[in-house]
Amino acid sequence: MRKIYVLHENNEWTDHLIKRLEELDLPYEDWLLTNGTVDLSSEPPEGIFYNRMSASSHTRGNRFSPELTNAVLAWLEHHGRKVINGSRALQLEVSKVLQYLELQKYGIETPKTTAAVGKDELLEAAKAFEGKQFITKHNRAGKGLGVQLFQSADALKDYVEGDRFEEPVDGVTLIQEYIQPPQPFITRCEFVGGRFVYAVRVDTSDGFELCPADACAIDELFCPAGEEESSNSKFQIIEGFDHPILEKYERVLAANDIQIAGIEFIQDKDGNIYTYDINTNTNYNSDAEAKSEKFGMLEVAKFLGSELKKLEDKVIVD
Repeated sequence: MRKIYVLHENNEWTDHLIKRLEELDLPYEDWLLTNGTVDLSSEPPEGIFYNRMSASSHTRGNRFSPELTNAVLAWLEHHGRKVINGSRALQLEVSKVLQYLELQKYGIETPKTTAAVGKDELLEAAKAFEGKQFITKHNRAGKGLGVQLFQSADALKDYVEGDRFEEPVDGVTLIQEYIQPPQPFITRCEFVGGRFVYAVRVDTSDGFELCPADACAIDELFCPAGEEESSNSKFQIIEGFDHPILEKYERVLAANDIQIAGIEFIQDKDGNIYTYDINTNTNYNSDAEAKSEKFGMLEVAKFLGSELKKLEDKVIVD
């Protein structure tokens, strides 16, 4: 029996999808890739494989899950299996450097960014940002890991040489110009099947760790997604959002064989848009979705179901 296989390392971020698959009576199997083996002499089962591996897996004790997933995806693709968000998506998920270069290739503006390995090199790179606000972030991150705002190179020096400095899991720290928005929010655009679904406005007034997953509500100090529902909720779906940038985003996703993603941008006081994140392990906030009656995981489940049907129809024809 052909199924939908869900590849991931965090059950809390997959529960909503599993419930939707069950709701639609779609056959599925859960592949938890925290540890495992890949028998290269064997053939994978038939079906649709959806990769939901996260760049932040190491923060949950799953340091090598992306590497294991890379091996699994290579095995699946070698045997011609249909993979949603395959190996190229994983490459971009774990590297903001690759994300920015790919965005720039399609004429999408990104903040000025320098990648540095080594504390001395990071401090040297900061000289190019003197006189401006800038941030640091991890190249392989997720959830806003390592994001710090600085007013000067001296402030960065105090941080880098102090006890609070966070060493990136891949050793690469990004230093990036800070885009000052007229209001403290960013916009996140969600795509399913490579097509725009909705945009959500995310309040950044309490910080940069902006994971929308409901599971993040376990500790609101570290993720604002779980704030109590109010008229000023952190996450608000923008009704009727439309912008020329969406067409460019869809081109980037298509060129990189990414079917499901969230892409984030910030807008400055002059209306210029700067894109800074492609999240191929996108999550959704249930409070915001309930208010707008738009449901990301339901759209994902429907898309996976349609892909499974295409596969079954093809087998019948062949």
